[in-house]
Formats: sequence, structure tokens, C-alpha cells
Amino acid sequence: MKIVRKYFNKIKNFQKRNSINDGPDLEPYWDEKFAYLLETWGTGNVWDEIQYFFVGRNGKVLDIACGTGKTIEILSKYKSLEIFGCDISDFLIEKAISRGINEENLSVCDATHMDYENDFYDYSYSIGSLEHFTSEGISLCIAESFRITKQISFHTVPVSKSGKDDGWIKKTQSYYNNSTDWWLRKFQLSYKTVIVLDSRWQDEISNGKWFVCIK
Repeated sequence: MKIVRKYFNKIKNFQKRNSINDGPDLEPYWDEKFAYLLETWGTGNVWDEIQYFFVGRNGKVLDIACGTGKTIEILSKYKSLEIFGCDISDFLIEKAISRGINEENLSVCDATHMDYENDFYDYSYSIGSLEHFTSEGISLCIAESFRITKQISFHTVPVSKSGKDDGWIKKTQSYYNNSTDWWLRKFQLSYKTVIVLDSRWQDEISNGKWFVCIK
């Protein structure tokens, strides 16, 4: 885990030297209060929606940036799915293990460079994660999801209510608040077929969108 933190310290130092303003806030991923927030934030919206996507499906699924494993726990009702998770934070992975998720199904890794074999998973998804990556990191993570997934990858992110590309902004965490078209271009770098669906998640400046990426 020290290697992962060292890697992101190098990114931050590079950004500082070159006046680059977008970069991940890593500190919350080792914070107890943030871990508690991850247990509640998707209630009534994205956690319901991800269940609809997996009705009647079977096979191996990867939760990219799985955090405390809350979504994996929710999807565990589908016995035809074997669900795995990865996250950059060993602290959050330990939380997932403590809730009863099989340790062998969990991995600490950088989602922009995953160790899984090509087409190892039938499906993959990320929920409210990609917007916290650098612009380059977003493209790399989407490319990785394409590489490791056989069929469909589902991703939900906030998009700006204004329809403008607000860029890298700071609220509770720093993230991209950009237009649907900006995100669509990112996904289409890897996927030819991308379907955009509305999510019920929203806040005062953003609406949630699902990008359903079909390989």
C-alpha cells in the first residue's frame, strides 16, 4: 500500500510543479468519517439502479473502486453472480472484509492499471468514482474496464446541470463537474456503443448519469 501512496504523491508533486489543478484527494480514503458516508450516500438512487442492471445476469462482476463493499453486499442477493471488488485504499478494503465479503474476492490496486487478465470479468461497474480521477486517469480507467470486461461496463458519474464543462471543482472532495458530452467523449475513446441513462441521484449543481458501455 505504501507503493500506491508513493505513486500518488509523485502525481501531486508533478501537478504542483506544473500548476496542474486536477488531482485526486487521497486523504478521505483513509478517513473513518468518509467511510461512514460511503455506507449511506447511494440510498434511494444509485444502489437501487445498479440492482436493476443485474437482474437475470450471471457471471463474474468487478466493482471498480468498491470502497467499503456496500454495493457488493447489496448485489449479493443475486446468487448467479460472483462479485469482486478493488480499491486503492487498504483501509476501505479492510472495511469490506469486516462486513463479511470474501477477502479472496477483494484487491488493493490502482484502477488505472489493474492486474486482471483480458476479459476476466463478464461485467464491471463503478459508482460515483471516475469523476475523482485526473483527466488522464479517467481515460486510463475506462480503457482498463474495456480490457478486463467481456460484455458490459456500467459507470455512473455526476454531470453539470448547466450543461457546461465546469472542470475540476472543490466541494467535499475535488471532482470533475462536466457536461454529458464531455463524459461521452471519454467513454467513446474505448467503447463504440455507449448508452446514457438518467440516475435519480442529484445535488444542487449536478445530475447523475449512467454510461452503459457495451463491448
